[in-house]
Amino acid sequence: MYAITIPEPGGPEALVWTEVPDPVPGEGEVLVEVVSSAVNRADLLQRQGFYNPPPGTSPYPGLECAGRIVALGAGVSGWSVGDEVCALLVGGGYAEKVVVPAGQLLPVPQGLDLATAAALPEVTCTVWSNVFMIAHLRPGETFLVHGGSSGIGTMAIQLAKAVGAKVAVTAGTKEKLDFCAELGADILINYREQDFVEEIKNATDGAGADVILDNMGAKYLNRNVDALATNGRLAIIGMQGGVKGELNIATLLGKRGAITATTLRARPLAEKTAVVAAVREHVWPLVEGGHVRPIVDRTLPMSDAAQGHRVLEESGHIGKVLLTNA
Repeated sequence: MYAITIPEPGGPEALVWTEVPDPVPGEGEVLVEVVSSAVNRADLLQRQGFYNPPPGTSPYPGLECAGRIVALGAGVSGWSVGDEVCALLVGGGYAEKVVVPAGQLLPVPQGLDLATAAALPEVTCTVWSNVFMIAHLRPGETFLVHGGSSGIGTMAIQLAKAVGAKVAVTAGTKEKLDFCAELGADILINYREQDFVEEIKNATDGAGADVILDNMGAKYLNRNVDALATNGRLAIIGMQGGVKGELNIATLLGKRGAITATTLRARPLAEKTAVVAAVREHVWPLVEGGHVRPIVDRTLPMSDAAQGHRVLEESGHIGKVLLTNA
């Protein structure tokens, strides 16, 4: 098969489409013929040499895919050869075939085409696990998501609105904010021109946000705590703004706040299986009912993954960038 390899870390040009050995499913795994994958910021970090896959897993980038099952490993039940699926991956999605633990498979939602389904696994699992399973966003609460026009952001807006929350977003252009509003965002904050702490407090009569989903990390740490409401929960899922920051613990104590930080890739299989099962139970009916949809900015050939990385680095996209095999 062919896959995107990274012979040496570097810029987008470091991604090389080349022939590699076919993967073989082990016990509890299936082999999926990949129709499409998607570009995530974790892939950019891996390409740069900063986010290597766990030992013993696929060395190729790609944290999600959609495709068809072509072989079953020993002990797999509930799935058959020919089933159309999408999947949360530890890696290997930028390829023609990938091995997936059966617990990380999801059926393609009814009404959604197979290729587009690759836009769902990473964002739905990230948002549902952090915002709902960990931070416990409830109806009527105020939810702030940074980078509202990203793949994560566009899904977070829709899921938070679906459960009855009030949604605030940050984004860097009017076009992106307008799109967030179309998805249901109530409070629109241009982070280039406005202070999100001030804006969220103004919009909530000084209370702040009950839950914040943050992709920036260190750069926003103290400001996020300032923006939290009493009993607020800050969920950190990225470090685009750095890895080390100072925290005003007195402010956090005064608000009885909580900070969590998670990634999906390195979680044990049992944890990822539980997240995928929760997404299938709670999110898939919303997708099939038309209440939530994947937002796709553009689709590129898998062999041109480098261009997909450039698009994310330039941050001009809205939603997901997909990579497809012809």
